[in-house]
Amino acid sequence: MIALPNTALLIGVILLFYSCSSPNTEKKYRIGFAQCTGTENWKRATREAMARELSFHPGTELIYRSANDNSELQVRQIKELLNQNIDILLVSPNEAKPLTSVVEEAYNRGIPVVVIDRKTSSDLYTSFIGINNYELGKMAGEYVAHAVHDTANIIEAIGLQGSTPSADRQRGFEDRIRQSPMIHIKARVYGDWLQDKSTAAFLRIKDQLSPNDVVFAQNDPMALGAYEVYKSLGMERSARFFGIDGLSGPGGGIQLVSDQVLQATFLTPTGGEEAIKTAFAILEKQPFHKEYIMPTVVIDSTNVRVMKQQTDRINDQTHDIEKQYALLQEQRRIYHNQRNLLYIAITALGLTLILGGIAFFALRNNRRINRRLAGQNEKILTQRNQLIEMTARAKEATDAKFNFFTNISHEFRTPLTLILGPLEDSLASPKLHFTIKHNLQLVQKSAMRLMRLINQLMDFRKIEENKMRLIVSENNITDFVTEIAGSFHEIARRKAITFTIASEVRDLRMWFDVNILDKVFFNLLSNAFKFTNENGSISVTIARDGVQDRVIIVIQDSGVGMTPEEADHAFDLFYQGNKKAFKGTGLGLSLTKEMIHLHHGNISVASAKWQGSTFTVSLPIRREDLGETEIAPEKPLLQPSTEDISMYTADIQPMSISDEGVLPLRQKEHSLLVIEDNDDLRVFLKKRLGGEYELHEAEDAASGIAKAYDLVPDLIISDIILPGEDGLHVTEMLKQDLRTSHIPIVLLTAKGAIEDQIKGIKLLADAFIVKPFNLEYLEETIKCLLNNRTVLREHYTSELPVEVRPGTATLVTRKFINEFIAIVENNIPNEDFSVDDICRQIGISRVQLYRKVKALMGYNVNDYISTVRLQKAKFLLADMQYSISEVASRVGYSSQAYFSTVFKSKFSITPSEYREKKRGAK
Repeated sequence: MIALPNTALLIGVILLFYSCSSPNTEKKYRIGFAQCTGTENWKRATREAMARELSFHPGTELIYRSANDNSELQVRQIKELLNQNIDILLVSPNEAKPLTSVVEEAYNRGIPVVVIDRKTSSDLYTSFIGINNYELGKMAGEYVAHAVHDTANIIEAIGLQGSTPSADRQRGFEDRIRQSPMIHIKARVYGDWLQDKSTAAFLRIKDQLSPNDVVFAQNDPMALGAYEVYKSLGMERSARFFGIDGLSGPGGGIQLVSDQVLQATFLTPTGGEEAIKTAFAILEKQPFHKEYIMPTVVIDSTNVRVMKQQTDRINDQTHDIEKQYALLQEQRRIYHNQRNLLYIAITALGLTLILGGIAFFALRNNRRINRRLAGQNEKILTQRNQLIEMTARAKEATDAKFNFFTNISHEFRTPLTLILGPLEDSLASPKLHFTIKHNLQLVQKSAMRLMRLINQLMDFRKIEENKMRLIVSENNITDFVTEIAGSFHEIARRKAITFTIASEVRDLRMWFDVNILDKVFFNLLSNAFKFTNENGSISVTIARDGVQDRVIIVIQDSGVGMTPEEADHAFDLFYQGNKKAFKGTGLGLSLTKEMIHLHHGNISVASAKWQGSTFTVSLPIRREDLGETEIAPEKPLLQPSTEDISMYTADIQPMSISDEGVLPLRQKEHSLLVIEDNDDLRVFLKKRLGGEYELHEAEDAASGIAKAYDLVPDLIISDIILPGEDGLHVTEMLKQDLRTSHIPIVLLTAKGAIEDQIKGIKLLADAFIVKPFNLEYLEETIKCLLNNRTVLREHYTSELPVEVRPGTATLVTRKFINEFIAIVENNIPNEDFSVDDICRQIGISRVQLYRKVKALMGYNVNDYISTVRLQKAKFLLADMQYSISEVASRVGYSSQAYFSTVFKSKFSITPSEYREKKRGAK
């Protein structure tokens, strides 16, 4: 039987053979071309010439830059090209001197440089391609002299002032003209190689122009510009014009001679083709010319027709070549596709043979597999039927669970009523002691919060079962919202919040369910006050949308706001944003939205982090827009009940702490840090534990970690569920940090899952207490952990003087000593541990460390480290688990002999004698 791994191996060999048999493609180069001078026609002709030559080298990349006669820009462009890993640089310098240094830089970096049209001021280049501009000017002067029979007045149109080609052409032309005494140059103008600038220059001297002038321009566009001026003056027929370039195509010099605009032009090749040929000769290590001077020729009426036909034929042939090249590329693509199809066909044939063999053997096993599948199918059918039955039972269980959920929520209301009723009577008593009154207020606040949660759960269940129906009546919505908002005035006063209510229409009557909408606005206002800090602002605006006949109610606050992600999910069921001060159930806004939808309204939120939130509620006014509703049998009261006010304001009432009966401040031996986001629980723990311990508070993980680093308390109590990072993260961070790793951590949580407890213990939490917890158990846990830490330290420091122990030291001193002792204890096994390590971790100098330790502990730093190590050595020797050499290594001594010497010097007994003594005692 053929195995599948052998099949895969065969396929891999076939594909490898095909990939190795593919022909090598031509090496691809990156050519940089920096062009500066010349007209657009000249630049275009140069690029077209290069493109024609590059068509024979597919895959080569030409990176083109044009500086538009700006030398500084051309220098920057060349440097940019050098940073793009080009293989060769082609450059047509604008000016010789400014471009010399950057060309030399490229040459010295090992990049070949081909200079086109004009040279630089240095010989550091690979090849030069261009014309001899002096000889070109001299040749033009010779031709003009013969054409005018050595008698004429010449106006010379010069290119860019200061450029090398312009100067050379002028010098060559004028040297020859001086040989003809009857020929005079009566004017010189600068056209900067451009037609429009040449036209402007000739217009400035139009008073000097005459019908018999001879115009010599250093390129054809400037000659054409001069011709246009003479034509506008009616002197173009008698004046004669000569140019240089002889480019083909419309507007080129050849066309101008053919149209009898110019008497003659001097053909100057662009050098584009020659530059590409030379570049590839250099790159492929073939012979090339260091100096390549291109020939020039005169084009006049005697040969212009032939030249035009030749250039037209060349252009046609170029287009044919381009078409043939495109066709060749298409044929190459077709060839590659056909070759790939052939490879695929061969591979498919091979796979067919292989798969045919596999299919033959598979067919033999097919019947046996079918029999097995039939048995499995019967099992699946049985399991499906069982699954259907289980689904039905699960549905019944779910319905029963929801019914229980609803019933138990109803049952909760009775004991809560029996809790709240006596509480109100007790709180009304004038003889109630202040401590008992404070505790009862805390119970009342928590009970009202529990009542609100139960009501929300019951409303959620009603909406889920579509049992919540509207019982509407016509009321003044402005009065209704104003009454509800009035319940928050006292809270606004206590928190110094600017709270305003504004309505465009005082008597705005509409149909709505009073008992449902009061929950909506209580919830929205409660959230606004919950997330708005002191001295903030909250506004409620009521308006009528006359177009859609709806009421618009806007509640805007300046609170903490929401991120875009939180705003997008604000109305999702059970969603809770990352709020620092409050954590909710995720039910409030979702229920609010559903209740507004019952009124056929909608709600939206606009918010930005730290810039507040704006909730906009839109409700229909007419009863007809509410769908199927019931009419309230009697006029409901618009004034909210005291129970509603208490339930919705319980979470945002500031927690007051009475100063009555507070004992005078005394120095506490131990300090605790409580990290808890619930203000009530934090205040309660502070009141209960503050008499015995110096207590510090933090409301979230970030501030808790920062305070732990800053205060270094003796013990930390942290809730697991915190805003931002959780208590497990706090434990991990503090236990991994050298400054706080010795601090015991007690984790409190309402989540009693064993997985969370295991995770907490893995992160080295010292205790895990599930809410609700017994306070006495918490107090005894704190005492036990602090005692254990003291006993553990006694193992290492029992022989240290009494003043070493920092029980009564100040906060700053205790922090320093705790950090110092923790660093030493954590580095006992480190034989390379030194005073410098302590200085670096604490952040003080050696002198400061020695002085501080001596002043606070009465010990030299090195003596203290040695004493702690030897104390631990005594403990390990008495434990009998390790050999003397292992004990020496575990307390930071690499040499057993040196360890024995130090041990005997300290305790007047060798380690082995000490161990025997302990063994005998046992």
